[in-house]
Amino acid sequence: MADRFYSVEQVAEHLGLHVRTVRNYVRDGRLAAVRIGKQYRIAHEDLEAFTGRPVPPPPGETARRRHTDVSAIVEIDAVSRETADRLSTLLMAAATDRRLGDQPFRVETTYDEERARMKVIVLGGLRDTARLLDYMEGVLAT
Repeated sequence: MADRFYSVEQVAEHLGLHVRTVRNYVRDGRLAAVRIGKQYRIAHEDLEAFTGRPVPPPPGETARRRHTDVSAIVEIDAVSRETADRLSTLLMAAATDRRLGDQPFRVETTYDEERARMKVIVLGGLRDTARLLDYMEGVLAT
């Protein structure tokens, strides 16, 4: 929020005032502002101090939240059918556990009996995927 600045026009619209009124507040020192070239910019914090209450973001400006997805394919060689079944059960239970996170999460497993190879496909968020890979390491390290 420290980097959010508003133009005089935006402040006037938000407060329901005329642009000249806001400019007069700035010139009189009642509303703190920074002059950049020929225009004033009012910091979010200064606008909140002026109004005495929190100021929501202007219409059309939404808070962006970074979203990351992970796609991982893990191939495990020399794994027995019993270990593969145990690992598959653990991963499926972990994928449906709501404590993992709020992002969609998907796990698929397959086992090739002839090659004694298991393949795990994971689609989800960073934290959830990392946690699931930790679970896998715990099972396979035994």
